Amino acid sequence: MDSFETMLDNYITILLTIGVNLQPDQILVLGTPGRGVNLEIAGFARSLARKAYEMGARDVRIEWDDPELLRLRLAQASEATLTEIPTWKVKEFEELIAGNAALLAPYAPTPDLLSDVDPRRVGLLEKTNRSAFRSIAEAIGTMKVAWTIGAVVTPTWARRVFPDLPEAEAVERLWGYVFKAVHADTPDPVAAWHEHLRQLAARVSFMNTARFAKLHYVAPGTALTIELPARHQWIAGSTTNAHGTTFVPNMPTEEIFTLPHRDGVSGTVRSTMPLNVNGVTVEGIRLTFEHGRIVEYGADAGYETLKEIIETDDGAHYLGEVALVPNESAVNFGVPLYNTLFDENAACHLAIGRAYPFSLEGGDQMTPEQLAAAGVNTSLQHVDFMIGSAALHIDGETTSGERVPVFRDGTWTPNVLAG
Repeated sequence: MDSFETMLDNYITILLTIGVNLQPDQILVLGTPGRGVNLEIAGFARSLARKAYEMGARDVRIEWDDPELLRLRLAQASEATLTEIPTWKVKEFEELIAGNAALLAPYAPTPDLLSDVDPRRVGLLEKTNRSAFRSIAEAIGTMKVAWTIGAVVTPTWARRVFPDLPEAEAVERLWGYVFKAVHADTPDPVAAWHEHLRQLAARVSFMNTARFAKLHYVAPGTALTIELPARHQWIAGSTTNAHGTTFVPNMPTEEIFTLPHRDGVSGTVRSTMPLNVNGVTVEGIRLTFEHGRIVEYGADAGYETLKEIIETDDGAHYLGEVALVPNESAVNFGVPLYNTLFDENAACHLAIGRAYPFSLEGGDQMTPEQLAAAGVNTSLQHVDFMIGSAALHIDGETTSGERVPVFRDGTWTPNVLAG
């Protein structure tokens, strides 16, 4: 094999062994509800299936998706159809999850796909999907099953990232970024992943030991205070599902994250990178919070899409995730990739909407009422947006009021790195 083929094979192995950690006689599902496999990457999907069968998979099921058909549907179909999801599709995924299938989403983004489609119609279909597949999202969000997502380069995506390069050169360069981000360019990718996860675990250990009551953010356009629930816990990298299988949900992953107290966010924040969501690019997001709630919002571009997100439900007016990523992240290539999977691992970020209950000690065993009382937000939405930069400073505040530096100039302070 030449170098590209070697790294591509490494990547496929990483997704199946470190990512979903596929077990013998397990069903593998390629694609998830609302994120099917783009027909443009059918060859990559077949390679995943071939490797999965070699590893002993019982079967490989594929959810196909055609982005152009989606665009046509959103632009021309009757609006009534945008509120309809076949019940058999929901039941199919519920049965697969009940049977401990592994879910792997090979993601080929099409950043400008829906830029000329009415954001209201896009939001309507998105809300329909999130409502219909709520039980699936909860199973994934509570880590009942092993799942992971990994991006696949296409000419469409590469042209968006590198508009001034010839297509072939753009594709090659973007694949180089992907391989570097997931350690597929190393002599022993699996060993590289284990070392990377160890380093993330060390940052988690520091933050969980510190048990900060609040985080204070300062940067151009940002002056934000985030209260953390008393029993919050920082998480990173790998996790374990209900069947005892350890897996890594995101490929790549550079973040450590927890949840904010629903009512404990105050101040202002401004995004630092474009956000591509539902085929539309949103830039220059500005949010103002009072008692946790977004009371004012704006954007330099994509305002209507941002509005559709925030107005989805009451919970979409609050935050559900706080994530820390140093500016020297291996995924920070100095340019946005217009793919949240990568961009969120290049910079500190926050998420509008649903919190993950497992970010609270014992949260995955609590009732909805108990979670709400503990300050855990619920929503159909969970949309990450990036706020990190070389100008970001973060302090942690202890329960006694002491301020401890955590980030300076966009990166971990020496006291954190020393553990």
